[in-house]
Amino acid sequence: MLPWSADFAGRLEEHVVSSELLRGNPLKDPHERPLLVYVPPGYDDDPSRRYPTVYVITGFTGHVGIWRNRMPYRRPFPETADAVFASGEAPPAIVVFVDAWTAHGGSQFLDSPGTGRYHSYICDELVPWVDAHYRTLDAPERRAISGKSSGGYGAMITPMLRPDLFGALATHAGDALFEYCYLPEFPKCVRHLRGYGGDIWRWWEDFHGRASFTKPEDMELLNLLGMAVCYSAREDGTPDLPFDPVTGIIRPEVWERWLAWDPVRMVPGHAEAMRSQRAIWIDGGTRDEWFLDVGAQAFHRALLDAGVSEDVIHFELFDAAHGGIDYRYPLALSWLCRRIAP
Repeated sequence: MLPWSADFAGRLEEHVVSSELLRGNPLKDPHERPLLVYVPPGYDDDPSRRYPTVYVITGFTGHVGIWRNRMPYRRPFPETADAVFASGEAPPAIVVFVDAWTAHGGSQFLDSPGTGRYHSYICDELVPWVDAHYRTLDAPERRAISGKSSGGYGAMITPMLRPDLFGALATHAGDALFEYCYLPEFPKCVRHLRGYGGDIWRWWEDFHGRASFTKPEDMELLNLLGMAVCYSAREDGTPDLPFDPVTGIIRPEVWERWLAWDPVRMVPGHAEAMRSQRAIWIDGGTRDEWFLDVGAQAFHRALLDAGVSEDVIHFELFDAAHGGIDYRYPLALSWLCRRIAP
């Protein structure tokens, strides 16, 4: 295995999609977005054959370019996905690598007045674009979505909101059970903001005036701001923090807006959508720093309580922290493709 490149049995194609829904978004982020589409071996051999599709979305701060990052002694996901299909381990599928990056780190794959219409972009623009340009099987039972961390969050909530499009999902350490994954970060952020007079925008200005992530508070404050613009932005796009930045006292009305987007709490209201899923992969590391293994357990239980059959669920906890779990992606991909294959 060469450390810098590999030959594909299939093919990875690059595109730029111009989005009308993202044009003029609140953060002035590009409305033209890169898109990577992988087609499996044999795609060109039979022009009449159509394929299931798996959409892959990134974690917080991620963009489509991260799929080409190479870690020592590990191949990036497009290559391990190619190996899954080249080996015959799973039936062939088209894999779509989506970009939903924003200036504040991510969109959580939601529509928000603070970031833009990223949920609608994926569902109402990207899916039709892919179906028009590739030989897909255009049916929810043949379309899956997969991601890790914030991408895992998007993979949980997108089929809830659009079961007419997505009939399967894989979530790796996805954001869930917000009182455990987000709430413990709030007092840390209060401490960080003391150096900025309790004003997160003063930190944001400082962050942009120097090399990023050179101060210990950077990641935690970026995450706070990034989530607030997604979960609790006002109609004018201004994000409300879920706590007083000086005293740390929780602002219940804002915190409740965050909790309304917690996948665990969303399941009962979207039980029918989740019961319609053909395949649900849930996993997480037992040493996850944000307790997303606990969130995974809670999401699993919420699904069972909502009447989702255990037969369609793969639930697994494994020995790992939050990072370095990319080796799990091809495992879930293979399992999903076997479930959504015609």
